[in-house]
This record gives sequence, structure tokens and C-alpha cells, in this order.
Amino acid sequence: MKPKGGASGSRRLLGRLRDVMAGGGTAEQRLDKVVKLIAMDMVAEVCSCYVMRAGEVLELFATEGLLQAAVHKTRLRVGEGLVGDIAAHARPLALADAQSHPLFAYRPETGEEVYRSLVGVPIIRSGRVIGVLVVQNKSLRNYTEEEVETLETVAMVLAELVASGDLVGQDELAPVDGNALLPLRLEGVRLNAGVGIGQAVLHEPRIVVRRLVAENAEAEMGRLREGLARLRRALDDLLDSQDLAFGGEHRDVLETYRMFADDAGWVARIGEAIRSGLTAEAAVQKVHEDTRVRMSQVTDPYLRERLHDLEDLANRLLNQLVGDDAGARPARAELPENAVLVCRSMGPTELLDYDRRRLRGLVMEEGSPTMHVAILARALDIPVVGRIKDALAKIDGGDPLIVDGDNAQVFVRPAEDIREMFAASLRARAERLAVFAMMRDLPAETREGEKIALMLNAGLQIDLPQLAATGADGIGLYRTEMPFMARPQLPDVAAQTQLYRRILDQAAGKPVMFRTLDVGSDKLLPYWESGDEDNPAMGWRSIRITLDRPAVLRHQLRALIAAAAGRELHVMFPMVAEVAEFESARKLLELELARVRSRDEPPPSRVRVGTMLEVPALAWQIDALLRRVDFISIGSNDLTQFMFAVDRGNPRISERYDVLSPAMLNFLRWIVGRCRAAGIPVSVCGEMAGRPIEALALLGLGVRTLSMSASSVGPVKAMVRSTKLPEIESFMAGLFDLPDHSIRERLRGFALDHGIAI
Repeated sequence: MKPKGGASGSRRLLGRLRDVMAGGGTAEQRLDKVVKLIAMDMVAEVCSCYVMRAGEVLELFATEGLLQAAVHKTRLRVGEGLVGDIAAHARPLALADAQSHPLFAYRPETGEEVYRSLVGVPIIRSGRVIGVLVVQNKSLRNYTEEEVETLETVAMVLAELVASGDLVGQDELAPVDGNALLPLRLEGVRLNAGVGIGQAVLHEPRIVVRRLVAENAEAEMGRLREGLARLRRALDDLLDSQDLAFGGEHRDVLETYRMFADDAGWVARIGEAIRSGLTAEAAVQKVHEDTRVRMSQVTDPYLRERLHDLEDLANRLLNQLVGDDAGARPARAELPENAVLVCRSMGPTELLDYDRRRLRGLVMEEGSPTMHVAILARALDIPVVGRIKDALAKIDGGDPLIVDGDNAQVFVRPAEDIREMFAASLRARAERLAVFAMMRDLPAETREGEKIALMLNAGLQIDLPQLAATGADGIGLYRTEMPFMARPQLPDVAAQTQLYRRILDQAAGKPVMFRTLDVGSDKLLPYWESGDEDNPAMGWRSIRITLDRPAVLRHQLRALIAAAAGRELHVMFPMVAEVAEFESARKLLELELARVRSRDEPPPSRVRVGTMLEVPALAWQIDALLRRVDFISIGSNDLTQFMFAVDRGNPRISERYDVLSPAMLNFLRWIVGRCRAAGIPVSVCGEMAGRPIEALALLGLGVRTLSMSASSVGPVKAMVRSTKLPEIESFMAGLFDLPDHSIRERLRGFALDHGIAI
């Protein structure tokens, strides 16, 4: 006897399930009826349902065909047996001869030894496996794709019953750490700096889909088309809203996000789910759950981050199909005056749903600096801490929160003394900012009148207004890779030209040092396959990539040259390890300049070419290098990593070595001395240049140009204006031969004794 397959069979089964689910009786009685119905419809001797319990244990809750004595007695850990394997990998498994599979785990109390074939699918809710549905036959049966898909659709409907809390209490699976009455300090990853104090608002956009089984597939397809049309119009309205109409990477983010709504594959999969018998909203939910499980297993971090955009989009489409009256969206009108959003993750437009004037911070269980919502949060100057484990389980709506983005920590229900300390810190910060604002138009000169150039590090257009706000002398490091990372594909020459022209326009004549594409390591692009590397920080990255793919570098240089027509252009190449690499990169620049001349296009008024000095090997070719460059920028972050053989992403050793060690300072002094002797300007960028005490040491080494984040300009300028260079140079002259781990405390004491603001 053949099973009843195909879309019509699936719809018929779903119709019967709907009647059972809506009927009377306890949840377990309805589950018993469901497995009987599935076994009968799929012409199977066995249908069993396993439900996840605490400790990641799958318990047999209902069966048709196995011995009833095994119900609530047979248990399998996740990963144990075929059922455990389905749960562990969140994917279906179909076997004609299950007992020959190496993972088959025989349970004598079930009486399953007579059943040879098996097909099982995970029961998934909110991206988490909450059970497994299994069908078995005595014969060696090859289950078809249609049968597997039917079982997946049934499992999606069954998930509502399993997750209801009537089978397994929801409190059983809730995390037990973190007493809700006690203060907590949670650590995560800084996604945007700053401090915010406010009241927790839980962002849980899950939409309750109450109507799962369709009566008319064509009518549901019509509802889907109408919902998609409304969704696209709403997204277009958001893109055209006045406060987002200007250019910038955050607009690129939203335009990239908008493209998902036109993805033909996504829409087609929803259509297939509707034709299997689901309503439009249930089909959207099923496809989203399937996508979430697949993408959560992808190793590429960029692709995993795009999952958040898809979740946002699916929720918006569900909102169009279900309606606001179904509790689809959090109540925005009830947002407190000082709100801190707490979420698992968030799509870029979800953040814009909230009143930004009331937002004081964002806390996420997931996240990375390159995810789209983090880019938007930086544009809105909202402190963000990500990767806070179990944030939603440990934080209740309305809890007082302190988001310390500077130190990547969140204080939950902080004690009065902690709240007062941070409140005082915010007041002091505001006062310091007021003092720094008053200094904005004052020159960064030492007490004897020597000018120190303070430049900005930037990577997004939203950083450019800080030039005027801080009074900085220019952009000492423009990270061109950031716009590349915000797009789904490599931007063409025209797009890059437009971007670089806007940057130069906003700089208003101040110099901008464009660092060519620096990707690889922890900065990944979605459209490049770099492969797995044992040590990506020292692998195929930066100039190594663009020299291996010269067309990419030539297109970027072509765009920079076109954007700088009639203006001065500064180009520097990253992570150069030997002079030969610099020469190769410069030749590509010369080819592009020759191309401009041959086409009678306007060239830059002047082109200055330099390099980052981040790899120690380049220092040992310093004389050959200085004959070929117009300037050098020392990248203190990577240089420190390579100097001390320390992975700065490893918390065990990232703070083990100090840039203010005699070893590092001797190396920098030698480099700065050779550059000054050759008349080649040298600057330092990175974290070392932006901290007053480290910047003081750099002044003592002879560095006269520092490049830093916008928030560091005020504190460093205050340090510069309170320093006498002869005094610090004389003091440091006696420190280079010390055997100390660091001279930090000696410098701190000197600064305090001499009234230097650090």
C-alpha cells in the first residue's frame, strides 16, 4: 500500500490535524491522537513524538506502534541514537535500513526491533529544537522527498502544541542562573562605546500565528502577494523618510536590507509551503524557521549576521499578514523616557521603529561590530553591548540597567552606589565634554608653542561631521573597507568614486589619508571566499589580497583618483611587510594615473603615497623604504600584536604586554628617528595615539602627528596643551634601558608632578 503523498495529501493531513488540535482533551491526549493520525495517513506502522526536557534529554511522549510502556520511560540525550542525531543537527533523516546505521541505539522497552526503516524530522520553535517526530516501517522503505516535506510541515504545526507549556512546563527549560532579585554584572563585547542609564524594554518581536492550516491555497497566495506589496511600500517609505534621505553607509545598509524583500527564492519557498496546506503567515514562519536553522550552522560570520536582517523582514511580513491587533509588534507608544532595548538580536529597521530620542542603550545576546544594526546604532550614537549570554532570561522588562559600552558590560538592577557612581561619571563626562568643546578652536600646541597635529580615524561617512565638532586637523586614517563590509557585493568604480568624493567634500580641504582595502582576519566580506586559516591575523589579508587580486586594487585607486580630481590625494597601503610589496602596489597606482593622463581626465592636484608600518620586518628595510614613500603611518594595534606575538582577541593574553614597555618604545624611537632624519613625516594611529598617557610617551619619542577616534581628540588636546616637550623628552631619555615590564606608572607620576592633564 502506497502512502498518500503530494501537496493534496499534505493539505488533507493538515486539515485533519487542525480538527484534532482544536478538539477537547488534555495536550497529551491530543498528542496521542496526532501520532495515530500521522501513522494512518502516511501508511506507517509507527509514529512517535519525542519532547525535549531539561538537560537536553529527549523523552518519548506519545507513540502509535511502539510499546505504550515505553512512553515517558525511553529517553535519549541530544546526539544519542538516530533521534538524538536529528535533534543535534536540526535536520531530517530518512533511512531505508535504520538498524544498520552506526548511530542506531536499540531500546528494548520500545519493541522497535521489528521496524527497519525510519524517517524523522526536528520539531523547531524560535530556532531551537524542542522535539523530534519519527515515522517507522517494518519494510525497507525508501521515503520520498514529498513525505519528508509533509512530515516537516506537520512538525511545524505540532511545534505550537509542544511549546504551549502544557506538555513540559516552560519553567523547566528556563535558565536557572541569575537571581531576578539580585544585582548582576554581565560581560559582553563592545559594539558601540558610551554609557547609557535607563529602564529595560524587552524587544521580543515574535508574532503569534494562530491560524496554521489553510482552507484555500489560492486565497492564501493572494494574501501573500498583498502582504509583500504592503511590506515593500513600507520599506520604500522608510528609505524615503526625511531623516534618512541623505547619503551614508547606514542608507546603504537599509538599501541592502530592502533587497531581501525582492528575493525570488525566499518568496518561492513561502509559496511552496502555502501549496503544502499552510496559511500565508504559517508558511512565512516555517520558511523562516528552516532558514534560521540552516544559517545558524554556517561558519561565515557575515552570512550569519544577515540572518538578523531576514528575521526582521519575516517579522515585518508576518505583521502585514497577521496585523497589529495580534500583538505582532511591541508597543512603541509605551516606551519609557529612558529606554534600554534588550533583545536576542535585531534587524536594522527594527531599531528605527523606536523613538530614538528616548533610547539610551542596546543590549543583545548576539551581535558583532559589522552587523547592520550596530552600524545604525553608531550613526545614532547609541551605546551597544553584544554577546550577553542569556540576556533575555536574566533581565526583566522594567529592570534598571546601566549599559557601559566603554567596558563592554551591563549592570542589571544595580545597587544605589553603582547607579550614583555612573550618574556621577555621566555628569563628569558631560562637564569634560563641555570643556573639550570650549577647546575645539584652540590649537593643539604644547606650552612652549610647538604644534601637534591631531587627526581622526574614520571608516564611515557618519564620522566626518566630527572633523568640525572636534576641531581635528584632518583624517589621519580613513578605513575604506567599512563601506565594502556594509554592502552585499563589491562596489563598482562609480559607487566608490561617489563615496570618496563625498568624503573629500565633507573634509572641506582638510587632508584625508585613504588606506586601501584592508580586509581578511576578523574583517570578512560576504562575496570573497578566503577559506579557513589557522592564524587569519597573519594570513591572507590586506595588501596580500589586493596584490593577488590587482583588479580590485586598481578599481579602488581609479575611484580615488577620479574623486580627488583637482584636489590633493593621500593614499597609503596597509600591512606592507617588505619594500617589494609597496613597489608593486605603487606601480598599480602609477598605471591608473597614466590612464587618467591618456584619457585627458582631470588628475589630482598632487598625489602623496605612503604606507602603514605594522609588520616589524618592514622596519629592517627602513632606509630603502624612506627613499620611496611620502609619509609613514605606524599602526600601533597590529604592530603590538606582531611585536609581542600576542593575539589581541584572546582575553587571556591581550593585556599581558604593554605598549609602554621599554622594548616597544625603543623600537618606535628608532623608527621615528630614521623618519625625521630622512625628512619623511611619520604619524601614529590606533589606540596608542588616542590615550593621553600613551600619547604623552609618543610626544617624548618625537612623534608630532597623532590619529585617533573623535572621542579622544579632546582629552589628548588637553594633554598636549599642558605639556612641555623638552621636559618629557628629557624624562624619557633615562627610561629606555630599564628592564621593566612597563614605564606606565613612571609616566603617570611625571604627569601628575608636572600638571599634565592625563
